[in-house]
Amino acid sequence: MGAKKLISNQSSLNGVIKVPGDKSISHRAVMFGSIASGTTTIENFLPGEDCLSTIACFRKLGVTVHRDGSDVTVEGKGLSGLQEPETVLDVGNSGTTIRLLMGILSGRPFHSVLVGDESIGKRPMTRVTRPLAQMGAKITGRRDGEYTPLSLSGGALEGIEYKLPVASAQVKSAILLAGLQASGETTVIEPEKTRDHTEHMIRLFGGEVTSNGNVVTVKGGQQLTATHVNVPGDISSAAFFLVAGAIVPNSSIELTNVGLNPTRTGILEVLKAMGADMTIEEYESKSGEPAGNITIRTSSLTGTILSGDLIPRLIDEIPIIALLASQAEGKTVIKDAAELKVKETNRIDTVVNELRKLGANIDATEDGMIIHGRSGMLKGETVSSHGDHRIGMMLAVAALISNGEVYLEQSEAVAVSYPQFFTDLHSLFL
Repeated sequence: MGAKKLISNQSSLNGVIKVPGDKSISHRAVMFGSIASGTTTIENFLPGEDCLSTIACFRKLGVTVHRDGSDVTVEGKGLSGLQEPETVLDVGNSGTTIRLLMGILSGRPFHSVLVGDESIGKRPMTRVTRPLAQMGAKITGRRDGEYTPLSLSGGALEGIEYKLPVASAQVKSAILLAGLQASGETTVIEPEKTRDHTEHMIRLFGGEVTSNGNVVTVKGGQQLTATHVNVPGDISSAAFFLVAGAIVPNSSIELTNVGLNPTRTGILEVLKAMGADMTIEEYESKSGEPAGNITIRTSSLTGTILSGDLIPRLIDEIPIIALLASQAEGKTVIKDAAELKVKETNRIDTVVNELRKLGANIDATEDGMIIHGRSGMLKGETVSSHGDHRIGMMLAVAALISNGEVYLEQSEAVAVSYPQFFTDLHSLFL
């Protein structure tokens, strides 16, 4: 596919956007529906490529999944009903799928092989395979289990207490999913609190999990029961429109049904700290996850510092925050974010290099970046998503304030998490 010409030099953005369902919750709804007993219905499921990879993997494990757009039905058979797959389980581009799936398969008495695309082949897996091996799973792979393909033989597991070396919701979730099948209790201790959708999901499906600060404990041998899941909108997807509304002149955008789980709302705190003109109307959603409507207007912004326990709560939003900071007065410093190096791309280097092409004044550091705010427009150039959906969407927003033509290579990567992104963005120009 050739480079996509982006809309640039916009004078205003106005309208209402219903962002697609939360990616993290959509993944987990299918997984928990598959390992629960009975029929689970999922409303507002995200039909992005990553979540469709999760459905494909569970179908290969013998689970019947029906999908009609954003409505999904999962005919769960319980953990014991999962079957040995006849072919490899291909997770595509989805780190969530492979890491959480390893937790589930670790307790199943059969053999599986997990593969993914080129990007997944570069992402570190020992952070998951190491604790699962301590629990009793047998996992081998390229470079001693560091990279895919991974071969996994599950069976009887024993509960452990595990201190995460790096704050990671995916690793925590994999261990908790294995812990549901292990003897005794399994405890995960986090260095900083990460998104807690897995804990919410365990409770929603009738299980028990205790959270005490940064310590999460689950008992083994629990049986989960099917339920209905109403997936709120993905705040990580909303973030692109929040920033667009703040930096494009004469703009006012309302985003409806946005998930407001406190472990995910770091982006809102950053916007407030930088002085964004934003209002939030919060309510309780049907699935126990808070949600709400957010209105963002063109804002006069000032730089800030992002570090420490805030970082895990906005790790996926840092690319778009870097763009936001480029339009603020003063300097913004992002640190403690070395985890960005092992995302779909090395997001630190990729964000810095691509925004520099457009004229932003930004420097990479060992664990983040320094953005020197500037007034005025960016410039036209050919940029690339490097196959990373969040980089692609960030660059599409950057084009809106670029005085010149901007072309995006590998624009198709956006479909991983937001297939309708360009359609929704264009609706704001009318």
